Amino acid sequence: MGNISPRYRVPKEIRTIADVLRRKGRKTYIVGGALRDHFLGRGETNDIDLATDATPTEILELFPRVIPTGIKHGTVTILLRALQVEMTTLRVEKGYSDGRRPDSIDFVKDIAEDLSRRDFTMNAMALEVPSEEFFDPFSGRIDIGNKKIRSVGNAAARFTEDGLRPLRAIRFAAQLGFDIDDDTLSAIPPSIPTFRKVSAERIRDEFGKLLVSTRPASGLALLEATGLLSEILPELVPARGCLQKGLHAYDVLDHLFLAVQASPPDLGLRLAALFHDAGKPASMILGENDIPSFHGHEVISETLALRAMRRLRFPNDTIARVCHLIAQHMFHYGPEWTDAAVRRFIARAGVDSIEDLLYLRIADTAATAGTAPDPYSVEDFRNRIVSVKSKDSAFRIKDLAINGNDLAAIGFPRGPAMGRILNELLETVLDDPDQNTIEKLSNIATSLRDRLGLSNKI
Repeated sequence: MGNISPRYRVPKEIRTIADVLRRKGRKTYIVGGALRDHFLGRGETNDIDLATDATPTEILELFPRVIPTGIKHGTVTILLRALQVEMTTLRVEKGYSDGRRPDSIDFVKDIAEDLSRRDFTMNAMALEVPSEEFFDPFSGRIDIGNKKIRSVGNAAARFTEDGLRPLRAIRFAAQLGFDIDDDTLSAIPPSIPTFRKVSAERIRDEFGKLLVSTRPASGLALLEATGLLSEILPELVPARGCLQKGLHAYDVLDHLFLAVQASPPDLGLRLAALFHDAGKPASMILGENDIPSFHGHEVISETLALRAMRRLRFPNDTIARVCHLIAQHMFHYGPEWTDAAVRRFIARAGVDSIEDLLYLRIADTAATAGTAPDPYSVEDFRNRIVSVKSKDSAFRIKDLAINGNDLAAIGFPRGPAMGRILNELLETVLDDPDQNTIEKLSNIATSLRDRLGLSNKI
């Protein structure tokens, strides 16, 4: 116990809640991430969790706007002005048969008892409001100062209570740049059976936070070392030890880790970076002097990413974006490319995906030799793309001067063959943008219909 320094600024809404409870003889504590972030120098936040010795029933009676979000386990959400404040009754927990939630809970009056059930010491601190008495029974503040992630009490016991905690430990390490205490780290592999009980959605959310952290490569390496990577993404396991030779200084798995690190902290981009070469082990063919080639690896990589993301229940739009980037990442621009070749690249990549593909290429190149990302490495290509796009070209069927309605108006029945003709018209315009007029495309469409023998088939 003691005072918190530098002083924590308690929002007035939190003081209002504490005052209401104090008048009924109940205590209020700020707990969890808000205090952790304060000691990390991240400033104050309105995302504050509270603990109290009041029961959920008492809280429901004391406040006019309360949502019983997890009342079975003692948690409610108080709505006060613009804030939504989660408040949990002080408790201890018993039994964790599902590896996530306690089988039963007992409400308690002692804040130290409540803090003893929490995951890591940096999350097991409390500040009483309004007295500002600080409780830190497990030296979480010291561990924050030492950049150390340490379980509260026995790590093995904490990990059997909630199977997600091992992944959270590694996510915090990647996010904060902390090391994991040896005893805590060594307790992760034996906890994997409990980890297997965790839902795909919870794993997805925690893994996503790891990927967009400041040190994702070190986090991924910890996942591999502890055995969690093979549980979360078994598709990546064959990449370990798959050597690429040539300009590559790393095997495929380390290359993927480094590509994630070199990518902007965008979840879709980092997922694409993580999987872009995952298909190389399955596609590898040894040639002369045992030099490997990986023809078509992007197709296999896309399939592996699709399977993994579906299993982890990523949103469909994220899956579509990541798979498209992986499928299109193998381009080899050179100054000899014609404008038509650049237009075809834009059409194939999609106007909205070009910057993502360039970022992915920058990361891929950096991860080849472990160098820093060099945005200027794609500058010539970016300038060519900008130049070609500025010339009012058509890159999609909807950019054509003619559409399906126009074709139908001149006697083309609707159907699959009409789509085929529109694709042929786009190919024509990609070769020669001057052809993109209604008159020219109408003539070309009629000629294509006759040449392709589709007159009686469309």
